[in-house]
Amino acid sequence: MIYNLLSPFSEGFILFNLFRYVTFRSGAACMTALFISLFFGNAIIRWLRSFQNGGQPIRTDGPEGHLLTKKGTPTMGGVLMLAGLVPATLIWADLRNGFVWAVLLVTLSYGALGFWDDWLKVTKRNTKGVSGTMKLVVQAGVGLIAAIWITSLQPSGMAFKLSIPFLKDTMLNFSILFPVVAMLVMMGASNAVNLTDGLDGLATVPVLLAAAVFGLIAYLVGNRIFADYLQLNGVPGTAELAVFLSALIGAGLGFLWFNAPPAAVFMGDTGSLALGGALGAVAVATKHEIVLAIVGGLFVVETVSVIIQVFWYKRTGRRVFLMAPLHHHFEKKGWAEPTIVIRFWIIAMILALVGLSTLKIR
Repeated sequence: MIYNLLSPFSEGFILFNLFRYVTFRSGAACMTALFISLFFGNAIIRWLRSFQNGGQPIRTDGPEGHLLTKKGTPTMGGVLMLAGLVPATLIWADLRNGFVWAVLLVTLSYGALGFWDDWLKVTKRNTKGVSGTMKLVVQAGVGLIAAIWITSLQPSGMAFKLSIPFLKDTMLNFSILFPVVAMLVMMGASNAVNLTDGLDGLATVPVLLAAAVFGLIAYLVGNRIFADYLQLNGVPGTAELAVFLSALIGAGLGFLWFNAPPAAVFMGDTGSLALGGALGAVAVATKHEIVLAIVGGLFVVETVSVIIQVFWYKRTGRRVFLMAPLHHHFEKKGWAEPTIVIRFWIIAMILALVGLSTLKIR
């Protein structure tokens, strides 16, 4: 918004010229989102607590300690994150950029779905919420619309192709089926983050790390000079997504202030579905879908642990893990919650560095 208002004056005033730079606006978006989250955080948490009457319902079949330590904590903390992310993006991003609006569509739609799910849980006082089928239908519909929109904005030569890390000239051509692949990337990322969000701060930091990596990727891929030099498949316009991702980092840090153990608020599906969907949409826009699976490898492992557990239990009646997702397995083994969270953060940092290595910086 500020970019659109002040860009006509940028030629004549050096100060206004700052607003033309993605780097400046990205930093400003991060600080704006952080300020909004911190300033309004307590008020939003009080509002959430006012109608939740006991906070998030706790699974009776989950780790026993959760019934004591998590009971009464309000959920839907994703509202706090979106309250920082969306205004900061609208203020500092170039609103003429279609990629920004497509990613916001996924973020807000998945966030609304998560809010609906959380709302049913806290009002009906059970852990079921929206049915799994309904979730998938909504996610698929929104994801497909966003995928078609994003591919229409990309260069025709690569719009329907999947990039392979490290191999500049090798791309898999899915033709008209690519929007379906892109939809699955968004759905997968959204649900993977949702499964990982089970301990205080566990999902937040890996999301912020992934956002930082993809902020850099978006900036480099969207800049023709950098993309050519680093032998990346350039996608003009995606540099503006660095502003969105910087706002996400600021909002996430603000949320983490209140989510740090012992958490004053949980992210809930409102936040996890929205953030995962946002990362998936950015990965599709920047043509780095496979890199997301590397950078977000922690989310992949958590998801695979659930798939293995369900598959093996249905076939044999026995469990591979003491409990799934994987972080609950380590809880059952007696690991303290901070130990699990910090060790998983370390793994996420390592995977983020591995993901950065795919950029082939020379």
